[in-house]
Amino acid sequence: MQLVTLAAERGAGVVIGEEILAFARCRSAIRPARLIPSTVRGMLEAGEAALDLVRRVADEVATRPALAERLREMGALIARDGARLRAPITDPGLILSCGLNYHAHLREMNTPVPAAPTAFTKNVAQLIGSGEAIVLPQSHPDMVDWEGEFSAVIGRTCHNISERDALDYVAGYTLINDVSARDWVAPVFSATGVMGPILAWEQNLLGKQFPTFCPMGPALVTRDEIPDPENVELATLLNGTVMQSANTSDLVFSVRKLIAYYSQFYRFEPGDVITTGSPSGVGYGRDPKVFMRDGDRVDVRAGGIGVLTNPVRRASPLP
Repeated sequence: MQLVTLAAERGAGVVIGEEILAFARCRSAIRPARLIPSTVRGMLEAGEAALDLVRRVADEVATRPALAERLREMGALIARDGARLRAPITDPGLILSCGLNYHAHLREMNTPVPAAPTAFTKNVAQLIGSGEAIVLPQSHPDMVDWEGEFSAVIGRTCHNISERDALDYVAGYTLINDVSARDWVAPVFSATGVMGPILAWEQNLLGKQFPTFCPMGPALVTRDEIPDPENVELATLLNGTVMQSANTSDLVFSVRKLIAYYSQFYRFEPGDVITTGSPSGVGYGRDPKVFMRDGDRVDVRAGGIGVLTNPVRRASPLP
């Protein structure tokens, strides 16, 4: 099952074939839909009972052509192609972004394999959906890079759980582009002393927090549709050219390991997102280096999830 959030106040929806059912628009026609929470995060917080209700409603629409036609006339069942989307979860409490987690990416960045997972938080306020523009910041527009990442969405509250049980707490999976202004990467490798590397790394992380630097989507795909998160094909394309191509089997720390490790410190709640890191093929790691420019389009795609696509635009001049 694929859950989405539609723009223009249509709210949460579910993909049914080549269409999307908007729950906010269908409640007068389907009584059980009135019990479905209005947001994807709300569905996860309500637990399996809410997700089962979504499945039943979707099945009813898929098997009753007359009902489907009525929903189209109401504007509750719309074509998936061309639908305006927001991030599937518009308000996660936490986006924990793992770094240094693909063997091939570590090699291209000339970085040793870490002994334990490393992560930082992305600014939730910078979330955008598929189809929305990545805006090159006016202050640092010249080294903006892509990092397409397979990401897990938490479905149940968890803290200090075992690796064995970790996937039981996953609601599903989505894609995130960890967009990064790379202006500060070189100082990270050249900094010396005790505080130098720490301050350089802090600057590097600030380069990941600009507005629009966290595209997510296109959908949250429930866990049952991706039974093995350690065998997912992932690719990032710039203007149709493949820049990143990997399989999650190349992860240093699997989804299970990441959730178990970080749950020692974090109390994860439904809707929280954990990215699994960037594969090789980032623009900074190329020779010559390649970065996103005004007018570009970047796509992140993965088997079972679909394509997260975003145009790239320069920032409007300040007034």
